Amino acid sequence: MAASKKKDLFAGKKDTTSESYSAKDIEVLEGLEPVRLRPGMYIGGTDDRAMHHLFAEVIDNSMDEAVAGHASRIEVELDAEGFLSISDNGRGIPIGPHPKFPKKSALEVILTELHSGGKFSNKAYETSGGLHGVGVSVVNALSDFLEVEVARDKVLHRMQFSQGKPVGKIENLGAINNRRGTKVRFHPDPEIFGPKAAFRAAKLFTMTRAKAYLQPGVEIRWKCAPEKLKQTPEIPEAATFLFPGGLADYLADTMGTKATVTSEIFAGRSKKDSGHGRVEWAITWSPEGYGEADSFVRSYCNTVPTPGGGTHEAGLRAAITKGLRAYADLTGMGKKVSHVTPEDVMFGAGALISVFIKAPEFQGQTKDRLSNSEASRLVENAIRDPFDHYLASSPKDATQLLEWAIERADERVKRRKARDVKRKSATKKLRLPGKLADCSRKGSDDTEIFIVEGDSAGGSAKQARNRETQAILPLKGKILNVESATMAKIQANNEISDLMTALGVGLGKKFDLDDLRYERVVIMTDADVDGAHIAALLITFFYRYTPGLIDAGRLYMAMPPLYKMTQGAKTEYAIDDAHREELMQTVFTGKGKVDIGRFKGLGEMNPAQLKDTTMNPKTRQLARITIDQDDLMTTESLVETLMGKKSELRYEYIQEHAQFVEDVDI
Repeated sequence: MAASKKKDLFAGKKDTTSESYSAKDIEVLEGLEPVRLRPGMYIGGTDDRAMHHLFAEVIDNSMDEAVAGHASRIEVELDAEGFLSISDNGRGIPIGPHPKFPKKSALEVILTELHSGGKFSNKAYETSGGLHGVGVSVVNALSDFLEVEVARDKVLHRMQFSQGKPVGKIENLGAINNRRGTKVRFHPDPEIFGPKAAFRAAKLFTMTRAKAYLQPGVEIRWKCAPEKLKQTPEIPEAATFLFPGGLADYLADTMGTKATVTSEIFAGRSKKDSGHGRVEWAITWSPEGYGEADSFVRSYCNTVPTPGGGTHEAGLRAAITKGLRAYADLTGMGKKVSHVTPEDVMFGAGALISVFIKAPEFQGQTKDRLSNSEASRLVENAIRDPFDHYLASSPKDATQLLEWAIERADERVKRRKARDVKRKSATKKLRLPGKLADCSRKGSDDTEIFIVEGDSAGGSAKQARNRETQAILPLKGKILNVESATMAKIQANNEISDLMTALGVGLGKKFDLDDLRYERVVIMTDADVDGAHIAALLITFFYRYTPGLIDAGRLYMAMPPLYKMTQGAKTEYAIDDAHREELMQTVFTGKGKVDIGRFKGLGEMNPAQLKDTTMNPKTRQLARITIDQDDLMTTESLVETLMGKKSELRYEYIQEHAQFVEDVDI
């Protein structure tokens, strides 16, 4: 066609692009607005655990004052109205004008501005639990009322806030001679945490006592209104915690009258900060186990709990394992420990490890896991020599501990061989479901089965898997809700029958963990509402009929992405809306349009994408399913409410929590 005769396809049409997306559509969140809009980015959610994290953020500030040597007493009080107060006799938050914001006091800046505080350098604190400068400001943002009193230079000041905003100016309450430090009193906002959300005395009491163990010599006083103790009469109205022995006292109280492998707890502290950090530890071994667990390790960094473990726990395991092996070599038992692993050494162990380092690196704002590589070396170097002396000074205990580890290793090898034989025979005897794509490894070590919904997702997963170690079991639709079904109906259900046959275990009392054909069971559903419902049905089934699977830490949730985000050559995957917003603020900060695609299901992902984002152990994320052992009644009640036969309870729960549900495209 000649150029002169070409028709302009856009002639006479109005370009509405600029009108539909203009500068007025660009939002700028100021102050603490981002926290209220996306609380999950800062405290991990809006559930009960997240709400109690507010307490952790405030008491961590007081603990930082104690660790720095400026406070010797901390007081915690839960009053009848549900307000929580934390006070200390430290230096007190500065109340003078801030150099960068001369019209605001430093107190107001700390409470209303993210990333403000005295912990970014080592000038005010050598070590601290608060690193990002968001802790107390986040508490302020998520409280419908917060009041701070500061006794400093013999003058008392007070300032009040609501939902992160000041209610009036800072007040001078006059001279005061018998008090110093900071007091924070606050109440969680019902708009964020729900109208019935309230602090639990038992949880606060446990958290408070744990803090006292972490800083020997610091006195922590507990006080609680009687009205808050009706459900937990075993919790005292008032108590004082002071533990000169630190973690050794903590472990001794935890052990109680349990029998131990050695006659004494191995405990100690490294010398006062050597420039790299300091360490405190306590460990013992018991053949009786610990509740439903064979072992436990509780770790802390700068007094902050790290339930996800991390490099400091790795250093502890390395020090104990290497020390035992070295002792075995000295006593001529080296060959007997050649097959002993750190897991064998730590079996039956009850261990506590606390480190203080200047620049800790945590995974996530809630600080669940420590990632500093130097922390591992610090702990190993601090513990190794004292452990060698501990073993050498008590040959009888050392021999018993060594024999204990060897026995555990021998038992592990025997169990593995038995599982291998059982797995081989089970594969031959059982008529495994035809839709099961089993893995080729003979034993169960490091194997996993992915439970997926439908043939489409199953097809992608089968192509994306590692055939040696990963099995795929596609289920047809949603499994039976076992919470409202009879046992006869459960046993007759084809999907549940296929699932149990593939796993190799029985239901209820017939469940035996040693029969499990895989090391890990992974629920992998779509990252949408239907996928969440299927996951809830499966978790309910495992909770009711194979709880030992959860107690052993063998049940997981895969974390497939919901979004694919691309900007030029840069590609990232977001698990949910909050993660998407986080990536927009941290990764996609340059110029250029960010293309965002939403996956409607696992079947939409090509095998390479599914492998890299969800199934490859080197690049994926897994969420372990656990049960809060400190609050089993709440867990049981929640399962009955959401999954049980009484629809009126479910309806009431939905009404109470509907305000927190956001509109989503399905």
